[in-house]
Amino acid sequence: MVKISPSILSADFSRLCDELRRCERGGADIIHLDVMDGHFVPNITFGPVVIKSIRKCTKLPFEAHLMIQRPDKYAKNFIDAGSDILLVHLETKISLEDAIRKIKNYGVEVGIVLNPETPFEKAKKYLEKVNYLLIMSVHPGFAGQSFIESTLGKIREAREYIDKEGLNVKIEVDGGVKHHNAKKIIEAGADILVAASAIFRGNVEDNIKKFKSL
Repeated sequence: MVKISPSILSADFSRLCDELRRCERGGADIIHLDVMDGHFVPNITFGPVVIKSIRKCTKLPFEAHLMIQRPDKYAKNFIDAGSDILLVHLETKISLEDAIRKIKNYGVEVGIVLNPETPFEKAKKYLEKVNYLLIMSVHPGFAGQSFIESTLGKIREAREYIDKEGLNVKIEVDGGVKHHNAKKIIEAGADILVAASAIFRGNVEDNIKKFKSL
């Protein structure tokens, strides 16, 4: 069964604990934390202080999606705050191999992220070293964007390659994921769906259960 990772970017920040508990009751598998620094993407969200404050609200694993220029420099801060998984963009101007090694040495899981315009080919050399491949199906930085249909081909390409090579890598898809398009995303090869507004607009528990039913 596909796993669901609600992105709190669309949650009510005045009652985050309640929102996280609703996610847990609805059957969510992971909590997605969109961390933006205003440099790597044109938006600013939150950092380790907020993550640490909400860690007590749920037992679900936290995945920190680091849309920041120096994920290698700040990795330990996010781990110490309670993150179980760190997701790092391939497009950052750092040594991705060094960042992956550093994060794994801290004892947490790691994934790489591809923006819509980045071809899957560029991810291949890292896949033996990571636990997750997150394929962005919108341009990172803001919630509420429409799903980019052309990314379905990239998801299929990743699924075929990972299965052929026998790699233990989960494919996540993030951006514009809704109930009406989730089935085709799953059929393309996604293991984990990241959804924001599709979960937090309306009844959180029912929205997660609807995704699960697919």
